[in-house]
Amino acid sequence: MAKCYRSELVGAFGCPIDENPTGVMEEAAFREMSLDYRYLTVKVNPGDLKAAIEGVKAFQMKGINLTIPHKVEVLRYLDELSPAASIIGAVNTVINREGKLYGENTDGKGFLQSLEDEGISPLGKRITVIGAGGAARAVAVECALAGAEKVIIINRDEVRGKELVDLLKSRTKAQTQFIPFIKGMDIPAETDILVNATSIGLYPDCDKKPEINYDTITSKMTAADVVFNDPNTRFLAEAGKRGAKAINGLGMLVNQGALNFELWTGVKPPVDVMVRTLKEEFDL
Repeated sequence: MAKCYRSELVGAFGCPIDENPTGVMEEAAFREMSLDYRYLTVKVNPGDLKAAIEGVKAFQMKGINLTIPHKVEVLRYLDELSPAASIIGAVNTVINREGKLYGENTDGKGFLQSLEDEGISPLGKRITVIGAGGAARAVAVECALAGAEKVIIINRDEVRGKELVDLLKSRTKAQTQFIPFIKGMDIPAETDILVNATSIGLYPDCDKKPEINYDTITSKMTAADVVFNDPNTRFLAEAGKRGAKAINGLGMLVNQGALNFELWTGVKPPVDVMVRTLKEEFDL
């Protein structure tokens, strides 16, 4: 029997994406499980996504991840959505099933698992989410579906923020509230879990943080960030100074990556290897 020299391809499309470490983690998992897969980290500029998705089919890639700014636009080019992705209205993972592209959202599920790993449940909690983009939608919807009592959305763009609140009202049982973002604003005192679901703090702007009144964060709160590069964000540092429990974006990254691994390969992922690889990558 002739030896096969072709590797199965997966990857990520985004802009910016140069500093995204997902490929390092996934490639380590492929090696651990002796799978001949390659993870391609691809810069896809705004306006070029349609051509890139056509490339997924042409190259017979097993699937891709989507990151900024493509998680919503990609919906236009998919054949089918999972129930979660349909509710969230954003996709971070695509699976190629014999030429048909299936959209899933593992961001929110990965976020919930990162909370659970720290002994925290959204059940009965009041969640305040800063942002209303793809990651924010995933986090808010999954927290609401997991039994959060209330989800508060803070966003600069009122139309987008209210749209997310309306979505939560129509598809979940959680109480909802929209608060327009104002520079230096207070965080609602009722908050149990505060989430930065924006890209503020992402490399190369690691010195930036959401412009809120950090003195309104208290020790009864948990502060979680979806930013993973650098994972030691100023948002979390400021929240930690006020006694809040800080959860960085690496847990969410690992957990959604593990879900993606299984969706693409059908094999259970070596999560311990993925965690260790990321910690080594960031000298943690």
